[in-house]
Amino acid sequence: MIAMGIRWAAFVTELSWSMTNIFSQITAVLYASEFARCVQAHPTTRATRSFSAYDHFLALCFGQLTFRQSLREVVACLSSRPDQLYQMGFRGKLSRTNLAYANAHRDWKLFFAVAQVLMRRAARLYQPVDPDPDSTFVAFALDASIISLSLKLFPWGYYARSRRAAVKLHLLLSLQGNLPAWGAITEAHCPDVKILDRMQVVAGATYIMDRGYLDFIRLFRIHQAGAWFVVRGKRGIRYRVIESRPTPPATDLIEIRSDQVVRLTSEESRRAYPEKLRKVVVYVFEEKRSLVILTNNLRWSAEEIAQLYKSRWQVELFFKWIKQHLRLRNFYGRSENAVRCQVWSAICTYLMVAILKNELKVEKSLYDILQLISVNPFEKLSFCELLSQKPLAENTPEFQKAFVFNEN
Repeated sequence: MIAMGIRWAAFVTELSWSMTNIFSQITAVLYASEFARCVQAHPTTRATRSFSAYDHFLALCFGQLTFRQSLREVVACLSSRPDQLYQMGFRGKLSRTNLAYANAHRDWKLFFAVAQVLMRRAARLYQPVDPDPDSTFVAFALDASIISLSLKLFPWGYYARSRRAAVKLHLLLSLQGNLPAWGAITEAHCPDVKILDRMQVVAGATYIMDRGYLDFIRLFRIHQAGAWFVVRGKRGIRYRVIESRPTPPATDLIEIRSDQVVRLTSEESRRAYPEKLRKVVVYVFEEKRSLVILTNNLRWSAEEIAQLYKSRWQVELFFKWIKQHLRLRNFYGRSENAVRCQVWSAICTYLMVAILKNELKVEKSLYDILQLISVNPFEKLSFCELLSQKPLAENTPEFQKAFVFNEN
C-alpha cells in the first residue's frame, strides 16, 4: 500500500507538472513563503499596486532564461502569451515602464536576500552524504571578477585603473557542486582583501584564496574561528624555519620543492599572526613557475595542499561561465540599483536551475539545460520530459515524414 501511494504521488506530481509550463516549474523551486519573508525584510518606501516585487523578480528571471537583451524584448515575449502569464505567477500590469521603474527604485537587497535563500538550499542538496569536517569537500574558493560597463551609460561606476565603468562581483564558491555559497557586489576599486571583513567564516571549512587576500590580521581571524585557509604567498615575507619536512617525488605536472613549518619574524607580521604557518613551494611544469602556498593546517600532506590550491581555478571557470551564458553584458537599466538587481537575478536563475537539476537527478549539463529552456519556456510538459527528448535520426520514418510536402 505504501509503494502504491508513493507511485500515485509521483504520478500526480508528474501530471500537475505536465499541465504547467517550463518556466513555472523552474520558479517553483523558490517557495512563495520564502520570497514573502524576503519582501518583509526589505519593504519598499511606497506601496506596490500594479507591479509587485514578485512580478519584477519573475520578469528578470525570464530575461535571463530566454537570453533577452532589453526590457522591451522581455515584455514583448511575455505579452505574446497572455493566456499563460497568470500561471507563470504574474499578477500585475506587465509593461516596460513598470519594469524600468522597478529596476531603478526597488531595492537590490531583496534579490540578494533571495539569492542567499537559494544558496543555502543548494548547499544542502549538494553536500556529501557522509560529511566529514576534515574532508576537502568542505572547501570554498574565494575570488572576485570585474563586470565591465560602458562609461558613457554608467558614469557612476568609473574605474580609474581601466578608465571605464565597472563593478566587482565577489563570490565564495563551494567546491562541492561548484555553486556560489556567498557573494557581494562592490565598487570596482574595492580591494579584494576587504571582503574578508564581511564574509562569515564556518568552523571546519577550508578557504582557498589567491595572493590578493593575503593579510595576516584577517587570516588569523579565520584561524581563530576554527577554519583552515590556503592562500598564495607574496615576495618579501620574512619568516624563520622551524621544521623542514621531506618532499614527495615529482609528478608529470608538479614538483614539491620545499615543505616547511615557519613563524613570521617581522614585528608587524608576528603581531598580526603569532601562530605557526605551513609554507609549501610548488613548481608547475606547464607554467614554468614556482608557487608559494601558505596554510594554517599542519597535518595535510604537501600534495593535498597543492591540489587544494589548484581547485581554486574552479571559481575562475565559474565567473567565465556565467559571463558567457547569463545576461551580464547587456543590462536592462543604467542605474546602480538596476545593475545590482540584474546581477543577483542572474545568480538566482543559475541556482534555481541547479537545484532543479539535482532534485530531478538530471544528467545533462547546465549549458544544455539552459539552451533547451531558452526556446521552450511556454511548453506545457514536465521538465524531465523536455530534457529526455532526443532529436530524430535521419533514417527514421518520423524524420522522413517531417520533410514530405503535401502536394494537394
